[in-house]
Amino acid sequence: MRTFRNTKTMSLALVLLLSGASLHAQTDSIALHDVVVTGTRNATDIRHIPMTVTVVGREKLTEQNQPSVLPTVTALTPGLFTTSRGILGYGVNTGAGTLKIRGVGGGAQLLVLIDGQPQYAGLMGHPIPDVYQTMMTEKVEVLRGPASLLYGSNAMAGVLNIVTRQMNEDGVKTDVQVQGGSYGSLQTSATNRLKLGKFSSIVGVQYQRTDGHRQNSEFEQLDGFVKLGYEFTPHWKAQGDLDISHFNTSNPGSVNSPILDNDFKITRGLASVSLNNNYDRTSGSLRAYLDWGHHNIDDGYSPGGTPRVALYKHNDYIGGLTWYQSARLFEGNRTTVGIDWQHFGGSAWNENRETGEKTYLTKDKDGNVVEKQHADEVAGYVDFRQDITSWVTIDAGLRIDHHSVIGTELVPQGGLSFHLNESADLKALVSKGFRNPIIREMYMFPPATTDLKPERMMNYELSFTQRINGRGHVGANIFYIKGDNLITQTRINERPRNVNAGEFENWGLELTGDCRINSHWNLDANYSFLHMDTPIEGAPEGKLYVGANYHNGKWTASAGLQNVSGLYLTTGDDAEKENYTLLNAAVSYQVVPIATLFVRGENILAERYQTYAGYPMPKATFMGGVKISF
Repeated sequence: MRTFRNTKTMSLALVLLLSGASLHAQTDSIALHDVVVTGTRNATDIRHIPMTVTVVGREKLTEQNQPSVLPTVTALTPGLFTTSRGILGYGVNTGAGTLKIRGVGGGAQLLVLIDGQPQYAGLMGHPIPDVYQTMMTEKVEVLRGPASLLYGSNAMAGVLNIVTRQMNEDGVKTDVQVQGGSYGSLQTSATNRLKLGKFSSIVGVQYQRTDGHRQNSEFEQLDGFVKLGYEFTPHWKAQGDLDISHFNTSNPGSVNSPILDNDFKITRGLASVSLNNNYDRTSGSLRAYLDWGHHNIDDGYSPGGTPRVALYKHNDYIGGLTWYQSARLFEGNRTTVGIDWQHFGGSAWNENRETGEKTYLTKDKDGNVVEKQHADEVAGYVDFRQDITSWVTIDAGLRIDHHSVIGTELVPQGGLSFHLNESADLKALVSKGFRNPIIREMYMFPPATTDLKPERMMNYELSFTQRINGRGHVGANIFYIKGDNLITQTRINERPRNVNAGEFENWGLELTGDCRINSHWNLDANYSFLHMDTPIEGAPEGKLYVGANYHNGKWTASAGLQNVSGLYLTTGDDAEKENYTLLNAAVSYQVVPIATLFVRGENILAERYQTYAGYPMPKATFMGGVKISF
């Protein structure tokens, strides 16, 4: 299939699709508004917040039986892009597996949350995309644009919040899925949900493996998830959760620079306990959490070279407390105040295979080698939202964030929401995002220095949403973002050093739409265009998605067509861009009330493409299996 290259063509295609959906939508249903938690901490009608939020529910997440949430969320969220090296593994320590919103993200500029809890490596600062599993997810909320007011550092580009599974009625429900297919791939998962009076639990386990589509690209992963809850009263609830993931993977290197024995053994864990309250006029939460990891990596060697004597190992952690309380102080008001504290860091070393001798890689501010390094961050914030009239809502907030090494950062935010009628909203937003330097940039490897400032970004945004009589919506937004103080490397006295020297300006357009045409057909589409004054690797200029779902009795079919244009694989004088079109589809049939057979295909057009330079993605792949629910 010929790849689209003209962004005007893609825009016209989306506008025609949405117009057609609007014309065919019937008018006998009442509009239902999405309720989100990411933009305000507490559950809020999306109409009353000025931020742009994409919500991907469980029905969409499970439509094509993907074990990871990222392929579906990336396709359905305009402006979001995820690099990958293919099949099951996203890639750790290779540059693949980065998430960007509106061209901003990279290692530590986009914050991933699990039920509002930060999830990233304490030393390196980056998210771990291989642990974001569909089996544990109820929905995913993506806040497109800075979210540092509520979430602080690392939320500079935005937030991807994974909301875990729920069980709202008494009883027991179990879901089992098994599928296998191309390249010796196997994926299995089982989830049990229980609610008995005041007690609820959710337990899940998943195993997946593949030989990989390239030599030396095997991947194997085992995940476990437990979530327990107890309602003391109708207003007070305690909750605890534990998520552990271990994966073994091999990196074959780029096609031009292959690597032998570049093997990874990585374990990640996440645990928290929280006490939540929910009254008519106020709600809030107090949570203690710990996120940890152990990485055991053989950096490998080039063909003809010599195996490495030492392994790279590290232990990292993030521990913290977060508290917020939201209250309706008077009519039309919602005021949220909160305090966040976290302690993060770890230890990294090279370990001799034969002797076990350790050479530590972390240093103090004077350059002396130390066994461990850490930092602390504490912040307070207030977010004030008020309905001025029945058709105008104002939102304003301020965060004061203090880092033990870097200092204090002020984060303001303000916005307006105009409710033009019962089904249309116009919003304007000015927001600031920032990212404090991470442990690696301050204390590890030769460029490290503590003489750094936070990276900063200002975002200006205007958005419009029109709901279609309860059967769908269309939306459009334009944005302009300007970033400075980006941490880059230079040479001082012939030695590499991290400095705040980078800048960027991005602006763009995002369009979204979905429509339930009738009881059988649903359509959804989105398009994003991004202009970058300074090209950024892993960021496409255009991204278009058009999807359809058909359901009739025991049969369900879905398909999604995604076009990516102007994706920067490399930058500079010899910048390399990628353009490609992917077609994914799935068909399922309910054999008996508790069992459904399915088959799915990815890249059915067998497109040759890559999202990370030197790592070609697989051509057409197919999986088939069974889902059992009882």
